[in-house]
Amino acid sequence: MSKIRQRFIKKGKWRTVEFFFNANGVAFFRAPSGASIKIRYGVGWFGKDRQKQKLDGETYKKLQVGAWSLTRARMQIKVKKDTHVTYYVNGGGVAQNFPEIKF
Repeated sequence: MSKIRQRFIKKGKWRTVEFFFNANGVAFFRAPSGASIKIRYGVGWFGKDRQKQKLDGETYKKLQVGAWSLTRARMQIKVKKDTHVTYYVNGGGVAQNFPEIKF
């Protein structure tokens, strides 16, 4: 399941772009500049944020879901203004360092 995806994201809150349950996956983001990305493991008050990063619009930033997804994992993004976000996601292998398809 390797794909380049595009989603419209509204500004303000953390928005989920990918959801994993008992599965591995990797995603790469690059833009928009100034946006923040993270992985949220767990549910509600028992949830934990991991791999928080800020996008610079130039380099690829990687989010990787591994063993913690036995409960639930969500890849999330927070943007400063309403915008379309393009990213690469692979639901299988987590050993990737760069996306297979450049975007």
